[in-house]
Amino acid sequence: MESALALHRFHFAFTITFHYIFVQLTLGLALLIFVLKTMALKTGDERYNHAARFWAKIFAINFALGVVTGIPMEFQFGTNWSRFSKAAGGVIGHTLGMEGLYSFFLESSFLGLFLFGEKILGRVGHWLTAGAVWLGSWLSAYLIVATNAWMQRPTGYTLGPNGEILLSDWWALVFNEWAFWQYLHTLAGSMVTGAFVMAGVGALYLLLKKQEEMGRLFVRFGVIAGLIAAVLAAFPTGDQQGMLVAKHQPATLAAMEGHFVTGERAPLAILGQPDVEQGRLDNPLLLPGVLSFITHKRWDAEVKGLDAFPREDWPDNIPLLYYAFHIMVGLGTIFIAVMALSAIQLWRGKLYTFKPLLWALLVMMPLPYVANTAGWMTTELGRQPWVIYGLMRTVEGTSPHVSSGNALFTLLGFMGIYSLLFMLAMFMIWREIEKGPAPEGESEAAPEAGY
Repeated sequence: MESALALHRFHFAFTITFHYIFVQLTLGLALLIFVLKTMALKTGDERYNHAARFWAKIFAINFALGVVTGIPMEFQFGTNWSRFSKAAGGVIGHTLGMEGLYSFFLESSFLGLFLFGEKILGRVGHWLTAGAVWLGSWLSAYLIVATNAWMQRPTGYTLGPNGEILLSDWWALVFNEWAFWQYLHTLAGSMVTGAFVMAGVGALYLLLKKQEEMGRLFVRFGVIAGLIAAVLAAFPTGDQQGMLVAKHQPATLAAMEGHFVTGERAPLAILGQPDVEQGRLDNPLLLPGVLSFITHKRWDAEVKGLDAFPREDWPDNIPLLYYAFHIMVGLGTIFIAVMALSAIQLWRGKLYTFKPLLWALLVMMPLPYVANTAGWMTTELGRQPWVIYGLMRTVEGTSPHVSSGNALFTLLGFMGIYSLLFMLAMFMIWREIEKGPAPEGESEAAPEAGY
């Protein structure tokens, strides 16, 4: 049973991680495309339209891959997690159903109009479709995050006579406080991805001295949006999400921070390797009192360590949880620094020719994907050993008649198919980048607006 459980968990982790590679870029690009269309409508500058059309193609490729990889993921609730689905389906079915019925159809329908209906709809109509795609994608994200947030902090439910979980308050489900901050933090992380990808593609064009006009536009938009999003990901969204973890999942907080012993003036671990058997951090670099201040806004506040909780309630992979959290925070700090330096050079009018920062923007394109993946690993590993925190243990949610052999067979199949899909997506995206956004013969004069 333990081997089957591990495979079920890894199976779902693999499929949802692969799925989110594409989703986070669409969430980030949706707003940026709408801003580009707004600038085109406001200024009459056709170059913003060229940029919006280019990124709409990248968006469409990612959207298609997100759909293809997202549908099997939802089926896994029934195939690999049948007892969880039976117990909680009456609750999470509401948010998942609304996501498919409302937001997905809103996004997909208007994406088709945006891609193929510009001549028919006119300038204002085309701008409105861009807004509808943005609204649909962000609404979809909220409903999915609200589902996950209920698993992190269940609200608005009652228990039926046979132990089934029944929805008693729809508003408590949809407007869970945990969902609000988790959603904003998720959007900020997705905007970081979209901004770094846009700035990185622009930096590539400038370094290659190809499509330089669009390169400058992409770098400018990406840096401004990236700086705002990176700061918001840290504060207030990341800070408030951490406060909720401290309040409702204190064992998770202790594991994330490698905090084994309860005490006042709890230090914040910058570096260190958790030794779970000995209950300590090896080779630590600590900031005294900072963890107390972050979680309770007092330097001398007591913070519970893992020693305050039964061992069976500890997250079951503390080292991986600890490293995932610190990778997310470390990369987030680097993002702020790089975007702040880039914004300074942009303001000084030197960024477009400053090769060290252009190279930094280019090579850092993959890192927001790493940070977002590490963030979701922190969320999901931290909830363990619960599939619904405080209500249902993960081991109780599996499909009892799906063996480890069956799970491994399908996992290997998914890995093979998804590898082919990933190569196809990269080929299609690179083809669009190589072709570029500006039509042949387009003037290389810089846009009037901005730097």
